[in-house]
Amino acid sequence: MEFRQLEYVVAVAETGGFSRAAQRCFVSQSAISHQVAALERELGAELFDRSQRRVRPTEAGETLVPYARDLLALRDDAIAATAPRPDRVRVAANMSFARAALTAVSAVRERNPEAEIDFLIKPFNQRIEAVASGEADLALIRGTVDRDGLYLDPLWVDQPVIAFSSRHPLAAGGQAPTPTDLADYPLILPPADRQVLLHQLVDRAFARADAEVTYGPEIREGHSVAFELINRPTAWTLLYEDPLQPGISCRRSLNFTLPVSAVLRVDATPNELVAELLTELANGFRRT
Repeated sequence: MEFRQLEYVVAVAETGGFSRAAQRCFVSQSAISHQVAALERELGAELFDRSQRRVRPTEAGETLVPYARDLLALRDDAIAATAPRPDRVRVAANMSFARAALTAVSAVRERNPEAEIDFLIKPFNQRIEAVASGEADLALIRGTVDRDGLYLDPLWVDQPVIAFSSRHPLAAGGQAPTPTDLADYPLILPPADRQVLLHQLVDRAFARADAEVTYGPEIREGHSVAFELINRPTAWTLLYEDPLQPGISCRRSLNFTLPVSAVLRVDATPNELVAELLTELANGFRRT
């Protein structure tokens, strides 16, 4: 059974004849007749009563036609869903990129009101897979990725914040503490398998300062970081964004920086909207 055979069956049923169906489908009448007959042989049933001037579906034909319409509609939907759309961009990211993405998207849509830009919330590995599979046009990540068929477009350098309780001994100072300053206080972070980049960032910063990090208890999934810091007033942590919560002080430090890049496919079809969004993301952070 082929889609063209189903198209011909529907055309014959709706026009009432092989000649009119051939005109609708822009093929010869013999091609229509041949393909319908081939399908009838495959199904083992006649689909049309050809004894009258107007061809009518048999009982088997009446049964098949609605299924044929549904299958053809599904085919068309599948083609439309996977076809490149220059007016649509799908960005895979997590919520820590929401503010940056929304600012850039707003600027792009102001210039392109017909554009459709989707924000897909995904963890790191799923973001990479979404770009590789074509589900997303680009992904926003911190750090690097090494995978065939993908490349990085650097956007900006991120500065995670050092966060601690307002009662922390270092909170009184207006300057960001150095790794040496922080070495005497316990660092609390989620487990390394949940926050690989932050653990690597801490290790690099302390190694450069020739200091040794002191780890406190891990932050368990579902636990509030703010409450953990308030309950442990000598502890500190790293966050991608200032939580702007009472009782929490934050400092940004050049000792802790991460590159932010867009992950793109090497073989992706050039898209002016994607290029415009990348420029807006990068320039937005350069201006601030």
